[in-house]
Amino acid sequence: MGDIIKITLNLTVICALAGIILSAAWAKTDPVRIMMEAKEREEALKNLIPSAESITPVKDVVIDGNEAKIYQAVKGGETIGYVVACPAKGYSSFISMLVAVDKEHKVIGIDILSHAETPGLGDQITDSWFKEQFKGKGVDNLVVIKGETDSNIQAISGATISSRAVTKGTKDAVDTLVQGGL
Repeated sequence: MGDIIKITLNLTVICALAGIILSAAWAKTDPVRIMMEAKEREEALKNLIPSAESITPVKDVVIDGNEAKIYQAVKGGETIGYVVACPAKGYSSFISMLVAVDKEHKVIGIDILSHAETPGLGDQITDSWFKEQFKGKGVDNLVVIKGETDSNIQAISGATISSRAVTKGTKDAVDTLVQGGL
């Protein structure tokens, strides 16, 4: 009976120490992670609308049940476009993305900030050939097509769900701007 108590006490102490070490590591690294994510987001915003003098957050919204943020891009005191930071539900993860839109509600570009889609298939959503398809598209052309298309979005072969997720996220972002009167 004494051995069981001794083993239980040893395991309790080990688990408590492990918990303390993990908590300390998280407390030390989480602020750095948050700062790096903010820096990455700022760089991505600037890359999407490089002509903007400033890009500032203007509104928090809910898109498809998820929190999103709208940024306003300004040049010479005039709004030149908007960027929507939003998630989209992919095949195996939420895809964190930015959607840049001009004042006529045409897509300027998109950027994928993070995802955990299938390597070799769904992760092709970050490839430039896929992202370039969105440029100049309005709400009516944000439709995934299995096969070649010039007017809509061509699905990634073997990753239709990921393709649809990014396209739906982009369409939802543009719809949100239109409905919000921005």
